[in-house]
Amino acid sequence: MSDAIIRLEEIEKSYFMGNQAIPVLKGITLNIFKNEYVALMGPSGSGKSTLMNILGCLDSPTGGRYILNDKDVSKMTDDELAEVRNTEIGFVFQQFNLLPRLTAAENVALPLIYAGVNKKERAERAMEALRKVGLEDRSHHKSNELSGGQIQRVAIARALVNNPSLLLADEPTGNLDSRTSVEVMEIFGKIQEAGNTVVLVTHEEDIAHYAHRVVRLRDGLVESDNMRELSTISHYH
Repeated sequence: MSDAIIRLEEIEKSYFMGNQAIPVLKGITLNIFKNEYVALMGPSGSGKSTLMNILGCLDSPTGGRYILNDKDVSKMTDDELAEVRNTEIGFVFQQFNLLPRLTAAENVALPLIYAGVNKKERAERAMEALRKVGLEDRSHHKSNELSGGQIQRVAIARALVNNPSLLLADEPTGNLDSRTSVEVMEIFGKIQEAGNTVVLVTHEEDIAHYAHRVVRLRDGLVESDNMRELSTISHYH
């Protein structure tokens, strides 16, 4: 047992065009520990989106091992991966992916329906998750009645509702203006302080400044992996 929530051992990923293998990840070894706040960075084509998909169990590696919470997910079937995604991982995307006909609370409760949670508990847990992002007073509003920042906060609440051990955020401020981006990043900081592990994919240096550790990829390999000086981390006022 280790306190590494994520252990990647020589992870490789190739895509095939005809008979030709195109390597995207070329042997990534990386540990991410419980309650860490990590930014994954890299230029376009560096492999960071592919790595994020593997971390999120949306894709499987072609080589190497991925141990998530002491379970080897690199060899799992699609059904087993779906189970892991629904119980262990919370996703926040650049496109908010909310269903427009549902209220904020109903959107947040959606993952609980797949998990077989009863209606009363779904409602309670959805409100609790909205409380964590400061939106309980907007729970009955639909997306067209919310601002971009509020919609992204609903998406974060939805990612938290299953109490996942890992929160993955893919360019979560990509569609937001700079002031709203700061508000959303402050929420991620509070989530991490409350005990969650947060992994953020971004190409923006100022967004990466919120993380405590920055892993940079280039050409499918880890180029650098640095802890940030605490004094240089962007803090909320």
